[in-house]
Amino acid sequence: MWRVTINCSAESWTLNSKAFKVIADKYPATPLSSKKMKGDGERIMEYQIENVNDAEDFMEECSTLTGFTAAFESL
Repeated sequence: MWRVTINCSAESWTLNSKAFKVIADKYPATPLSSKKMKGDGERIMEYQIENVNDAEDFMEECSTLTGFTAAFESL
C-alpha cells in the first residue's frame, strides 16, 4: 500500500484543478486527506494506492502540471 502526497500553490490549483481531477480519476486511488492551508492557500492532498506502479504513474503525471509536486511512500 502506498501514500501519494501532492502539493500545489493556490494559483496552480486555480489554473490546473480540472486537469488534476482528470488525472486523479484515472487511478484506483482512495483520497485520505485534502487540506487548504490558511494564508497562502497551498493545497496538500493525500491518496492511498495499492499498486506501486499506479502510485509511481500517478505521482509522475501529477508532477507534469505546472506548480504541482508529488511524492509517494510506503504505508
